[in-house]
Amino acid sequence: MLNKRLQYISVQEYTTERGFQLKNFQLSYQLFGPTLKTAPVVLVNHALSGNSNVTGSEGWWNDLIGDHRPIDTTRYTVIAFNIPGNGYDGFLIEEYDSFIARDIANIFLNGLASLGITKLHSIIGGSLGGGIAWEMICLQPDLAQHIIPIASDWKSTDWLMANCCIQEQLLLNSTKPVHDARMHAMLCYRTPASFKQRFQRSMNETLDIFNVESWLLHHGEKLQERFQQKAYLMMNHLLKHIDVSLKGSARDILKKIKAQIHIIAIDTDLFFTAEESRDIYTVLNRDLQINYDEIKSIHGHDAFLIEYEQLKKIVTPIFK
Repeated sequence: MLNKRLQYISVQEYTTERGFQLKNFQLSYQLFGPTLKTAPVVLVNHALSGNSNVTGSEGWWNDLIGDHRPIDTTRYTVIAFNIPGNGYDGFLIEEYDSFIARDIANIFLNGLASLGITKLHSIIGGSLGGGIAWEMICLQPDLAQHIIPIASDWKSTDWLMANCCIQEQLLLNSTKPVHDARMHAMLCYRTPASFKQRFQRSMNETLDIFNVESWLLHHGEKLQERFQQKAYLMMNHLLKHIDVSLKGSARDILKKIKAQIHIIAIDTDLFFTAEESRDIYTVLNRDLQINYDEIKSIHGHDAFLIEYEQLKKIVTPIFK
């Protein structure tokens, strides 16, 4: 049976890397599968608009996680924290620019310690969640046997920062901030080839607009219904501030990782490019246990939520 009840860890105080004090908040999480300390533990870090509900009737990663799926909840205890401020648990943060990805990594590490979890089978996350996974394993190199960052990187590139800057401006200045920021984001998450295959310059006769336009408007409306502006500002800001090398050489810090690293890139990703992932694999290949796999897709960054057959084939051996 899956345990889908939202649970909480009380945190009296956390001081961010930038010196901001967040007091008396609840770190929320969900557990799936066997009870804690009865099975190996897998930590799942969610992406920008995701949450802790990774599997079950409304789980956003059901194809990968669940009973008798690649991450098998009959064999593994799966834990997923909500990034503080994502709004899924009702908690929002006004001072979003006082946080960086490393802060979330530290908060998650403290949460694991509070639950008595000292060792993980694996940490897996896509996009922002993968970046936080990199931060966590660099802060605590022997935390997990495996780290599986998908469509992500140990750093935010200039290209990513630029897109996050535009996102922030839309969120701060638009009359429909979440709606309009999401429309722009979809151009980063997909590719021209993906749009061409799907829409073929076709028209929505009812609305008298192109189908690509109605699709973008739909995505803007759907996120607006379930995601708040403050949450979007927080998640977007974290995405812009992934960097394990804040206190030293990236290579020296990454070389300390004890886990088996499984980098999974997407050949057409416009957000976290495959070229960057191949570069880090080349740099670390001589020093660490590291694998590199690449999903082939026309769909770009979102392929880690679309190309499940390829993802399953890559991930399944890790959990055998």
